[in-house]
Amino acid sequence: VSLFPRAFFWLVSLLLASLIWFVSVHLSDREDAKLQYGLLIFGAAVSVLLQEAFRFAYFKLLKKADEGLATLSEDGRSPISLRQMAYVSGLAFGIISGVFSVINILADSIGPGIVGIHGDSPYYFITSAFLTMALVLLHTFWGVIFFDACEKRRYWCLGLVVASHLLTSGLTFLNPWYEASLGPIFIITLCTGLWAFVTAGGSFRNVLKCLSCKPEADSRVMMYSALQVPFED
Repeated sequence: VSLFPRAFFWLVSLLLASLIWFVSVHLSDREDAKLQYGLLIFGAAVSVLLQEAFRFAYFKLLKKADEGLATLSEDGRSPISLRQMAYVSGLAFGIISGVFSVINILADSIGPGIVGIHGDSPYYFITSAFLTMALVLLHTFWGVIFFDACEKRRYWCLGLVVASHLLTSGLTFLNPWYEASLGPIFIITLCTGLWAFVTAGGSFRNVLKCLSCKPEADSRVMMYSALQVPFED
């Protein structure tokens, strides 16, 4: 399943958020540093809300497409499950978000100058890499939880997804105090990942089965028995 149409929805949300922030900055007093910082926080919040709004719009679009595929199939079922669509959609949002998060940092890494030469943190690049990784994973997890919540009409789950997205975005404003931002973000990532794992139908028992490889051994025994014992008429 292609990631590009899903990434396009995230790009449209980013474009709209950028336009809102650009207009608000030009209509305000540019000399007021505190006001401009507040508008930056406002722009980040609007961007998060627009991303989640476009995630919901994409869910509705996929539901319509899923119904159409089901009517065309012979057994009346769609060839792509909702969980697959949720995973791919979240991964596409995460990848395009990670690309835009790190592209300017990679451009600045070319030079001129050295990170930390004026007393700044020398861990700027490595911290940005870990933060980008967390955002890619978070968008993937949010996609799984969000689609499942929309399908089952669990509005409190939708609220938690939006709230955790806003919290993660707000924590980035604590930089360059990386201990206060990166630590909580990774805790949110771990908790959200466990939540998405359970939402997708995962369990600790399935993990143990996967690690022990017992299902594969059992399938070999069944296959061997099937080959040795002929079918009765």
